[in-house]
Amino acid sequence: MNFPNPLETFFHEAEDLLQQIEEIALGVYNQVYSQDSSAAPSADAVNHLFRAFHTIKGSSSMFGLDDIAGFTHHLESALDQVRTGHLELTQALAALVLGARDVIRDLLTVALNGGQSDPAKAAALLESLERLCSGTVAGPPGGLVAAPPGGSMAGWEIQFRPPRDLVQRGMNPEILFAELRELGPLVVRGSAASVPPLEQLDPNELYLHWHLTLLSGCTLDAVKDVFVFVEDDSEITIVPLAATVVQTAACVAVDLPGADNPPDAVDPTNARAVAGRSAATIRVAAEKLDRLVNLVGELVINQSRLTQAAARHIDQDLAVPVEEIERLVSELRDSVLGIRMTPIGATFNRFKRLVHDLSAELGKEIELITEGAETELDKTVLDQLGDPLVHLIRNSIDHGVETAEARVGSGKARRGTVRLTAAHVGSNVVVSVSDDGKGIDPAVLRAKAIEKQLIPADAVLTESEILNLVFLPGFSTAKQVTSVSGRGVGMDVVKRQIEALRGRIDLSSTPGQGTTISLTLPLTLAIIDGLLIQVAGDQFIVPMSAVTENVELTRGDRGRNNGRNVFAVRGDLIPYIDLRSHFQIGGQTPETEKIVIVRYQDQRVGLTVDRVLGSHQTVIQSLGRFYKGTEVVSGATITGNGRVALILDIAGLVQFASRPPADLIPSRNLSHV
Repeated sequence: MNFPNPLETFFHEAEDLLQQIEEIALGVYNQVYSQDSSAAPSADAVNHLFRAFHTIKGSSSMFGLDDIAGFTHHLESALDQVRTGHLELTQALAALVLGARDVIRDLLTVALNGGQSDPAKAAALLESLERLCSGTVAGPPGGLVAAPPGGSMAGWEIQFRPPRDLVQRGMNPEILFAELRELGPLVVRGSAASVPPLEQLDPNELYLHWHLTLLSGCTLDAVKDVFVFVEDDSEITIVPLAATVVQTAACVAVDLPGADNPPDAVDPTNARAVAGRSAATIRVAAEKLDRLVNLVGELVINQSRLTQAAARHIDQDLAVPVEEIERLVSELRDSVLGIRMTPIGATFNRFKRLVHDLSAELGKEIELITEGAETELDKTVLDQLGDPLVHLIRNSIDHGVETAEARVGSGKARRGTVRLTAAHVGSNVVVSVSDDGKGIDPAVLRAKAIEKQLIPADAVLTESEILNLVFLPGFSTAKQVTSVSGRGVGMDVVKRQIEALRGRIDLSSTPGQGTTISLTLPLTLAIIDGLLIQVAGDQFIVPMSAVTENVELTRGDRGRNNGRNVFAVRGDLIPYIDLRSHFQIGGQTPETEKIVIVRYQDQRVGLTVDRVLGSHQTVIQSLGRFYKGTEVVSGATITGNGRVALILDIAGLVQFASRPPADLIPSRNLSHV
């Protein structure tokens, strides 16, 4: 069995903490930037920042990463001054926190992959931090001394009884004591009352507990933060040195010497104790999850074969277990795919920093608004969606949103907006990037395309076709090459990447009002529910999520609409696509055909087929690079009888069928793909 590397676990946790730091710091930065007194940074935001830095510091020290621990210590001290009211959380401090986050990430990368960090960057940031904090009343290195009312120095009595396996977990109590000494003078008194007789003593267990006296005016939170890594399994009592009333907190279990409750009792109102009983999470390598999905896919294929084999034998003893296996495989498939589904919000949050840094670099005032963060997508899709979104957001900031002065001159709000949204639409997820900038002028696009000799001067193009010129390789409207754009290698790459995900990209723009780019993506790239259909001897799969209903079409019905491919369903005329004709499949058309009605965007479209064979759990397989340009299908699957069935791409099929006959694909039988 392969056990996880504790150092790698730390790096993963540190990445999560750094992401939290970035999100909170950006939120604080924008609150202060808004100059709205009612939007002052909350104490919770400051406490979360402090705890994140404190956790990184403690873990780094435990793994011997002293450069990270030492650097983080300064940020922790500054934030502790903010918590105690000696330092204001300003826009400048929020910017330094963002910079510190970048320095820590660089140090982590060096620790993980080797190489050297830039000490000048860290030194410059610490120098700026020192200047910012120079006017405050500094206490001990670990935090600010906050004197209690009356101005006398106070302290804390601490009872600490750790779990017996504390040392086996890699934690040394002396590390905790050393951290307490940073807060002030510390008196340590150990107790060996729980040490058993020698013949019963286990050398791997810890039997000692301690009574600690800390002479410091630090806050209760500062003391609790020292025990953040051991508080869940330890008995900890923290009371003011000269107080008779016990001050409790949600994150510590309080046991008073001489109290009525036994030493092992835990306060039932303890928030952490309650939280500890909640569902836990576990990290799993993406490779293991992909392997699991592949195995489930193989299981689905073989279950389909088993079902068809059982259908050929009228045996009740065989039919019942086969049906049960089919149900269990279906539940297993849904559960495994559910594990791979990830909210898109985590991807959206990455771009807040991008907008913040890029708008500052270009001298613009831009706010990023996100909607639909709870929308879920397959992790494989999300992993490949990041780069296209980066290109689109950078283009919106550089080409779309105007400078503050230009916006005010045109009657707009001084601050521009880039909106990032996600929503479920049928069987797909639509991710949109829109801005309220100057929009795209089709005349300018056409002139630029002619100038770059991408289209002939006499080309006749619709407005939609002109807008789509931005996806041509080498096309750019930038007047000069910058670090952001101008080389014409962005939008065409985005288009290729989205198409590689079996998605579609659409662009719309209104001059003077803004631009919207929509990415239509499949929910998953692994397994879907499909409807198995047949035309002559060829079988196809239609995604079940796109199917609304099935109706019949007779030969007489075909002749009632003057040769047009439309038919009436409950009084509504619905167009249909003759798959036999468009795919040029031979054979005799049956007297009564089936029409599978699917939903495409906001309309219904029918597909004429010979037979509807029923639902089918479809394991999606790629067609390979030789059929990369085949736009009417999105993949293939293997049916229970071992045959290959193509998976129809509804959007591509509708667009394909709407073209003039001269643009249609050459004659060939698609079942041979």
